[in-house]
Amino acid sequence: MNMASVMRAWGRAVAAQLHYRMLLLTILPFMVALILWGVIMYLGLQEAMDFIQTWLTEHDGFARVRSVLSIVGLLALKMIVAPLVAMWVMLPLMIFTSLLCIALFAMPAINKHVGGRDYPDLEQKNGGTLLGSIWHSLSSFAIFAIVWVLTLPLNLIPFVGLVLQPLLWGWLTYRVMVYDALALHADAEERNSLIQEHRWSLLGMGIIAGLFGAAPGLLWLGGAMSTLFLPVLAGAAIWVYVLVFVFTGLWFQHYCLESLQRHRTAQPAV
Repeated sequence: MNMASVMRAWGRAVAAQLHYRMLLLTILPFMVALILWGVIMYLGLQEAMDFIQTWLTEHDGFARVRSVLSIVGLLALKMIVAPLVAMWVMLPLMIFTSLLCIALFAMPAINKHVGGRDYPDLEQKNGGTLLGSIWHSLSSFAIFAIVWVLTLPLNLIPFVGLVLQPLLWGWLTYRVMVYDALALHADAEERNSLIQEHRWSLLGMGIIAGLFGAAPGLLWLGGAMSTLFLPVLAGAAIWVYVLVFVFTGLWFQHYCLESLQRHRTAQPAV
């Protein structure tokens, strides 16, 4: 991992995040994600909880859940098992929705903002498109979802989930972010070369971004504990996710454009 470049991009992203344009940039993705998830929760949350409640009742699931909660000292959560499971199942889709909104509505502006201010002489080869971004994001999430479902049983093994989940989210984050960060400046060949060359640095950045997402995830799951505060907690979780992903976009943007600049400088020598 090129730690110096990663930390340099981090510092530049922190400075850029404080710019009023970047703060305003969170509004549109937040509103789109909030409306979308407001409709989904209104139409489907109660049905999902009823289905989980029925399934647990028919398969003696409550007794097993009560036994597990008793072992870990969280027996008080037995009354909210159904909504907690429903919110937990929805969590990956909610995170990806926020990530997709950032990719579609924020990353083009981040690309132009960072490229124009910090890399004005970097040639723009326009190797990415809007349809390419959507396809890349959806296909990456499809792969992630399959692996996530297949590896769910492994989370029951102590400490495996603590390693596996950040790896999966780190992979998804860098897959989505790198395409959009290089869409304006790099062509397909350059993008593939940079991904191969900086794969571990990009994965590490994705994992760190995923760890930052733990806090809004707890807010989201906390909505299962109170129907009254569910809209507030869900809205707060979505906004924090959007804020985290805007910062992540700035971080990847700085790292990718600096790496692309060095890549092109080294080409004549090669």
